[in-house]
Amino acid sequence: MQKFDCHNDLGFLPKEEIHKLQTALFNAHLKHLRNDSPYYREVLARFPDREYSLEELQDFPITDKSDFADFGQQFIAVPREQIADLGFTSGTTGVPCQIAYTKNDLARLAYSDATGFLSAGMKPGDRVLLTCTMDRCFIAGLAYFSGVVALGATGIRNGLNTVESHAEILMRIKPEGIVGVPSFLARLVRYLEKNGLDGHSVRTAMCIGEPLRRSDLSLTELGEQLNSYWPGAAHSTYAASETQSSFAECNECAGGHAAADLVIPEILDQNGNRLPEGEIGEIVLTPLQVEGLPLLRFRTGDMGFIIPGDCACGRHTPRLGPIVGRKAQLLKVHGTSIYPATFTAALDAIPGVDEYYLEVTGAELSDEVTVCVSIDPGHPELSSEVIRERVATRTRVKPKVKLVTLEDARLHVYGRSRKPTRFFDLRNIK
Repeated sequence: MQKFDCHNDLGFLPKEEIHKLQTALFNAHLKHLRNDSPYYREVLARFPDREYSLEELQDFPITDKSDFADFGQQFIAVPREQIADLGFTSGTTGVPCQIAYTKNDLARLAYSDATGFLSAGMKPGDRVLLTCTMDRCFIAGLAYFSGVVALGATGIRNGLNTVESHAEILMRIKPEGIVGVPSFLARLVRYLEKNGLDGHSVRTAMCIGEPLRRSDLSLTELGEQLNSYWPGAAHSTYAASETQSSFAECNECAGGHAAADLVIPEILDQNGNRLPEGEIGEIVLTPLQVEGLPLLRFRTGDMGFIIPGDCACGRHTPRLGPIVGRKAQLLKVHGTSIYPATFTAALDAIPGVDEYYLEVTGAELSDEVTVCVSIDPGHPELSSEVIRERVATRTRVKPKVKLVTLEDARLHVYGRSRKPTRFFDLRNIK
C-alpha cells in the first residue's frame, strides 16, 4: 500500500521538483488507465503508449459526468475483491455516481483532507466537531473524519444533528476545530450568541459545500458572521467527490491548495481550451494515485479560477479561487445572467431570514426565480415585498418571493439530500 504522510507537505518543494513528481505520477496514472480501466483502455487506444509531459495533458479527451451514466462500471479499474468501500455522489446535478475505493484509495482520501486541515491550522491533539453525515454512502463525511484521524486529532462525529446538540458539545468538550456547511455553522453561532453560550474554543473552522468568499477573496455575509464569532478561524474548502481530492485554504486564506501529489487542476473555457491564471472557466481535475476509479480530465461543472502567482505561505501548488457557480445553473433572468449564489448571498445579508431555497422555472431563454423564505418571528418588519426589494438591490433582479414555514424550508434544504440543497431546477419538469 502507498505510504501517505500528511505531515510531509510536498507543496513546499521547489516548483521544478513538484513538476518532476507530477510528471512521473501522471505517466503512472496513464499506465493504470490504459491497462486496467475498460473505459479508458478504449479512449486511449489512439494515443501512443509512451511517456507524456504535463504540458501534453491538454491533448487528452475530457471526461464528462454524463459518461458515468453511459458507461458506469467500465470506469472501475480493480477486481471486485479489491474494493473496500462503495460511495455515491450526492446527485445534486443528476443521477448519483457510484465510486469504488480500494484500501489505498481510502488512505489517500484521509491524506488529502489531513493535508488541508493541517495547512489551515489544525494540530495533532485537537478535538474536531464534525457536523456532517457519514451515513447514506456519503464519502465526504468519511473523508473528513479520516483526515482528522490521519493528522493525529480526535473526531467528534455528531453528524447532521440539531444546533442545540452541537452547542452542548461545544460547551461540554470545548473542541478546537469544527467542520460544517457555512450556513449551518452561522445558525449555530446565532444560537450560541442568542443564548449567551460560549463556543469560542474553536480556532479552526473548515467550511464545506457552500461559498465562504467572493471572487476577490473577501468574505461573504456568512463568512463575516463566522469571522465575527471565531476571528480568523473560517477556512474555505473545495472538493469533487468523483476526483477524491480536496483543496483547502492555508492560514493565508488566499485560495485553496491541494496536496501536490494528488491532483492536477485545469481551468477551461466553453470550447475546452485551457485558460490562463486569473480567468474564470470550468474546473477540470485529473486525480493522481487513484486505484478504484481513476479519471482523466474530469469536468466538474463548477466555475472557478486559478489565483495568479505563489502563495505567501511558501507552497508552490496552484491556488484554486472561490467557486463562482455551477455551469449548469447559470440563469438568464430578464436579460441578466446570474448564478444562484448571488441570490443566496443577498438573502444571507438580511437579518431575520431564517431559512430559504430557490425554485427556478421557465423556458430556455427566460428563467423565473422564486425565493422561498421562512422569517424569524422576531422580525415583523420583514414581508415578501421587503425581501424582494432587498434582494433586488443586491442582484439587480426582482425575484418572486414566497413565504414558507421553517419546517417546509428545512425539509427542502436538509431533507432531500445528504448535504444542504438550496437550488431546485424545475425547468425540465413537464
